[in-house]
Amino acid sequence: MHPRERIPYQAIEGRPPLKLPEGVRMVLWPVLALEEWDIGRPMARMVISPPQGQPQQPDHPNWTWHEYGMRVGFWRMKRIFDRLGIKPCVTLNARSCETYPQVVEACLKSGWELNAHGYDQQPMHKLEDQKAVIERAVEIITKFAGKKPVGWFGPGLTQTFDTLDHLSAAGIEYIGDWVLDDEPVWLKTKHKPVAALPYNFEIHDIVTMALQHHPSEVQYTRGMDHFRTLYEESAERPKFMAVAFHPYLSGVPHRTPHVARMLEEIMSHKGVVAWDGLQMYDWFKTNHPPAL
Repeated sequence: MHPRERIPYQAIEGRPPLKLPEGVRMVLWPVLALEEWDIGRPMARMVISPPQGQPQQPDHPNWTWHEYGMRVGFWRMKRIFDRLGIKPCVTLNARSCETYPQVVEACLKSGWELNAHGYDQQPMHKLEDQKAVIERAVEIITKFAGKKPVGWFGPGLTQTFDTLDHLSAAGIEYIGDWVLDDEPVWLKTKHKPVAALPYNFEIHDIVTMALQHHPSEVQYTRGMDHFRTLYEESAERPKFMAVAFHPYLSGVPHRTPHVARMLEEIMSHKGVVAWDGLQMYDWFKTNHPPAL
């Protein structure tokens, strides 16, 4: 189905406002991505270009850049979340359960939600059988965590026109790949409706740091500008703010102070709570069930 077949257009202006729990006016949705980059394939991202512009494989420099995130950056980020009492939504390649079990176990011990992010960091539209990969990812995470993941982010946020139908068939109930609204919305599938939670691509460390190449402090300044606008609007209707982190970017020493300062300031505001994807989805499903 074309996206417009999955959700009718509805302007936010004039739409009945959603109702959050008493005393809550804005929800922060922190998303922490844990990935497995197969050195046998081109890397998902590059921090350093190959000499003379010639692609290299295996790409040791960029593979080790990501590996630093799992060996060091994750633990630096975890200290920030723990100190602030924030439980992020952890979207992980299921293969991380096999290659980084200590990291995934630390997430579970802290009570963090595990959200499925494919098997490894390979685009959905490049898979020969994406249905089988979705089922494999869900099965591995379920076995490792003892419960089935409810949410999904596509690797690289990729989808085909059929992906949502495969996700719904596999038991996935919400996605974070669509950035078409400020509020959760319901999407039609060939099976059960799937919720699209309000994600964004710009308060996102890959976009800000790896693609737009901004100075480290922009994680704070852009994040706070975004927050202030939403917080002002939240006086009239509830607002949601997603912030995306990757350990190999946000977990490096020159960025974590800015990440911590942004999160501290956001959480200091009255009526702001931090929810993971499951908390947001459960609230949305209970109070605003699908009418599709």
